[in-house]
Amino acid sequence: MRILVLGGTAFLSSEVARQAVAAGHQVTCLARGSAAEPPAGVHWVQADRSLGANSYTELRGDWDAVIEVARDPVPATEALTAVANRAGHWTFVSSCSVYADHSTPDAAEDAPLLQPLAPGTKSTPENYGESKAAIEQVTLKATGGKAHLCRAGLIGGPGDGTDRYGYWPARFARDNRPAVVPDIASHATQVIDVRDLAGWILTAAEQEVTGPLNAVGNRVPFGDYLEESRTAAGYGGEVLSASEDWLVGHGIDYWSGPDSLPLWLPPGHDGFCTRSNQAARAAGLTMAPWQETLADTLADERRQGLERRRKAGLAPATEARLAEELLGSR
Repeated sequence: MRILVLGGTAFLSSEVARQAVAAGHQVTCLARGSAAEPPAGVHWVQADRSLGANSYTELRGDWDAVIEVARDPVPATEALTAVANRAGHWTFVSSCSVYADHSTPDAAEDAPLLQPLAPGTKSTPENYGESKAAIEQVTLKATGGKAHLCRAGLIGGPGDGTDRYGYWPARFARDNRPAVVPDIASHATQVIDVRDLAGWILTAAEQEVTGPLNAVGNRVPFGDYLEESRTAAGYGGEVLSASEDWLVGHGIDYWSGPDSLPLWLPPGHDGFCTRSNQAARAAGLTMAPWQETLADTLADERRQGLERRRKAGLAPATEARLAEELLGSR
């Protein structure tokens, strides 16, 4: 196939391009390339999409498949205007953040959505879900409804720049000092390996799959994920479990960011990591065992350096302070 990847230098889009080349497809990546270059073997059209519609003037010919990962409706709309009438199949990598409710377990693709971001409103991290919803809307309009809306969940695996899924195995590998964990052993985690997601995107394009599909991982109890992380890392220290109220009272954040506990969700999010992936699996989504994702993520964390400053998780000094207080309260 002739495949156009609108991106190709970052986490998921780079993996899509890499797998597409490996499968023998003719791949073009349209990307700025300011932080990284696309994988070897692609035809790179270097362009800054933030500069407007002229970014697409160097694209020539027709495409069997186009894969779009944009977060901002403006460049996404410009790309559709420039290329949609030359594409046999269109994939938009959306997000489960488009859903209006995250409290209901087992929700499927027919769950209510957020209101799309209004035209003229600046896309920001705070309206990420609304921005993705707006792109879904314009994608369906431009393609006559014949597009795959790939609603991804939390993506993990080697190369993850958010530092979330890899925090726990990296923490246990870093040292044997007491580790502070949230008391949520029975809560669900739901992560999809970037390699599985990229492979599914390409398979769905080859099979011309259309419609919205939740590309989310299988559910794994947090306690199982934590135990596997400890075992893989060879951790021999003490694990200190802390309640939600205690952690919040000590200024620890949920989910992501500095001094957070990744994969720990706030109240009202019982459905956030328990969405149904039944429809996507029926359409061909396959996933490697989650233990493989964890092991490969830990290996990647070791390559990057276990002592590095992270975008998510507790700083060692913060954890030491919390652990001292927890031990002292016994």
